[in-house]
Amino acid sequence: MRSVSTFLQLNTIFISIIIEAFPFVLIGVFISGIIQMFVTDQMIAKIVPKNRVLAVLYGTLIGALFPSCECGIIPIVHRLLKKGVPLHVAIPFMLTGPIINPIVLFSTFIAFGNSWQMVWYRAGFAIIIAFIIGIILSYQYKGKGTQLLDEDEHDHHHEHATTLWQKFVGTLNHAVEEFFSVGKYLIIGAFIAASMQIFVKTDVLMELGQTKATSSLVMMMLAGILSLCSEADAFIAASFRGTFSTSSLVAFLLIGPMVDIKNLLMMYHTFKKKFIAVLILYIVVLVFISSMLV
Repeated sequence: MRSVSTFLQLNTIFISIIIEAFPFVLIGVFISGIIQMFVTDQMIAKIVPKNRVLAVLYGTLIGALFPSCECGIIPIVHRLLKKGVPLHVAIPFMLTGPIINPIVLFSTFIAFGNSWQMVWYRAGFAIIIAFIIGIILSYQYKGKGTQLLDEDEHDHHHEHATTLWQKFVGTLNHAVEEFFSVGKYLIIGAFIAASMQIFVKTDVLMELGQTKATSSLVMMMLAGILSLCSEADAFIAASFRGTFSTSSLVAFLLIGPMVDIKNLLMMYHTFKKKFIAVLILYIVVLVFISSMLV
C-alpha cells in the first residue's frame, strides 16, 4: 500500500506541475512563432540600443511586459537570439521576465499579506542580478550569441511567407514545432521534480538550514527541486515564513524562476552545455550574495 500511495503522490505532483506550466509554454511558443514570422532582423536592430549598458538595461526591464513563466520564456529567447538579439540582451530578459512581470509581482504582494517588502526585494534584486550578468556576458561572449545555441537539424524557417494568411499559418506551424520540441523536456523535468519532492524530505533540508547562509542555500536547493511556476511560488515561499528567514525566502523567490529542474532541461535543449554551466554559476553566486544582503 505504501508503494501505491507513493506512486499516487508522484502522479499528482507530476500532473500539477505539467498543468501549471502548460499555459505559459503555450503562450511562449506562440509568441516565438509571431517573432519568427512577423519580426524581421531589421526591426530587432532598430529597437535594441547600440550602447552596451543601455542594451543590457533594455533587456533587463523589457521582461516586465511579458506575462510568462520560466518555461514559456525560453522558446522566446531562443527565437530572439536567432533573429540577432545580442546575448547580453536576451539573457537578462530571460532572467527577469518570469519575476518582474505584473502577474508575478501581484501574486507576491498577495502571498505576503499585501506587503510590498518582498515585492521590492524580489524585483529589485532580480533586476540587479540580471543586469550584472548581462554586463559580464557582453564582455565574455561578445558577438557569440547564436554560436552558443545548441542547434538541431529540425530548426525550420518560414521567412518566405509573404501574405498575412501565410504568416498566420507559419506562426501556428512554428508554434506546434516549438511546442513538441520543448514539451518533452518539460515532461522529463516535471517528472524529475516530482520524484525529488517525494524522495527528498523537506525536514532533512530544514535541519541543514540552521544559519543564515545555510538556510539560503537550502531554500535555493528547495526552489530548484519544487520547480514551481513563478506565478505560484510566492504562496509556497510564504508558507515557510515561520521556519526560514526573510533572506532565505528572497533566495527562494529569486533562484526558482531563473534555474529549476524543468527549465534547466529546456535550457539544455537550447544552449550549449558549457554556457549553461557558466550561467548557472553566475546566477547561484549572485542570488546567494543578494540574500545575504537582506
